[in-house]
Amino acid sequence: MTTVAVTRILVPVDFSPQSDMAVEYATTIGVRFGARVDLLHVVEDPFALGTWEGDTERPDRRALLEGLSASARHRLDAMAGAFSRHGVTAVVHVRPGRPAAAVQALAEECGTDLIVMGTHGRTGVAHLLMGSVAEQVVRSAPCPVLTVGKMKEPVTATLPQGLPVQVPAT
Repeated sequence: MTTVAVTRILVPVDFSPQSDMAVEYATTIGVRFGARVDLLHVVEDPFALGTWEGDTERPDRRALLEGLSASARHRLDAMAGAFSRHGVTAVVHVRPGRPAAAVQALAEECGTDLIVMGTHGRTGVAHLLMGSVAEQVVRSAPCPVLTVGKMKEPVTATLPQGLPVQVPAT
């Protein structure tokens, strides 16, 4: 039987309730295995996405991207502080680009053992139109991926020190 060692966990964060749940799972796993956690937020270029088309005034692209990156870094720093209160080292990464590609690249750079990420659970036309970052990551990741979706009831997990952690239902 192979022994699985989890020393590095990557958590892509889009600040949705699903990614908040992924953070909770990563906290529990990080404490259990003594793993380091990399928190990643990917800033997509809104101009590349066609957000400002038509007659509306376009803001300065560089200033907008810098503002989005600074805001994300501030929010991730707060999350990293919560990890440290549980004795888990968390490192913050903010990168520009496409989410799935950025997750794969950072996982390879860091030697990630496990990716823990939220999934929005879109189906049908919404899935076809928007795609699924989680699905793309699962297909291309250099390591196992734990996806966390909506839960109907809260889940309680016990940390090694015997302290209960409740993951809220969404």
